[in-house]
Amino acid sequence: MKKIILFAALLLAVNFCCASSGNFFEDGLAAADAGSFSDAADDFGKAVKQDVSYGALLNLGISEWQCGHAGPAILAWERAQWLDPLDSRAAQNLRFARETAQLDAPELRWYEKTSAWLPPDYWIWISGAGLWLMAGAFVLPRLLRRKKSGAQQFLIALGFCLFVFSAAANYGAASRAGIGFVLKKNTPLLLTPTSGAEVISTLNAGEPARVQRVFGNYFLIRTEFGLGWIERGRFDLINPR
Repeated sequence: MKKIILFAALLLAVNFCCASSGNFFEDGLAAADAGSFSDAADDFGKAVKQDVSYGALLNLGISEWQCGHAGPAILAWERAQWLDPLDSRAAQNLRFARETAQLDAPELRWYEKTSAWLPPDYWIWISGAGLWLMAGAFVLPRLLRRKKSGAQQFLIALGFCLFVFSAAANYGAASRAGIGFVLKKNTPLLLTPTSGAEVISTLNAGEPARVQRVFGNYFLIRTEFGLGWIERGRFDLINPR
């Protein structure tokens, strides 16, 4: 199974080397090829900070996984999938990682599942296209003094459907941006946002949760164990921007 993930890294060396963040990406590939995955993770992390890209995130996840860091690996692959859900490699690595670590994927509502079909920016463009199609089909025949036709009504209905459907997907993307993942093993879920707070339970690296509030250096998250606080350095959100 590990060979399958490493194969994805070698494949990305061809596909993304020119499109990603300069020398950091190339250094990461060289370090991974030499088996120094800790250095590779550091280089790919720098590449992501310089320019967020699918290739850098996917390889960052591979390097973190090889270092035994399930939480950062899952977060990196989730972020890669957020950027480009049309590329299946991140999804394949996520399935493998979750089966290996016995972790659940985040539970998504229907509009969040819809938003995951395409990159978030695509839904914004589709929403705008639907609005302009609807407005144009309604206004242009009046300006040209043409009678209402079946084609006009069809275009108005099509524009309306595109706008409404993409609006739901845009809402889903905004909602999904509040999902994050635990980064470290045995992370305490706290009763209050303080260092000496009572521990409700401990969370495994890679577990998903939804952020409810932010207070100082703490997130209030909802997990399968209920509501609790977690330190910022032990948790991060799916949206890479």
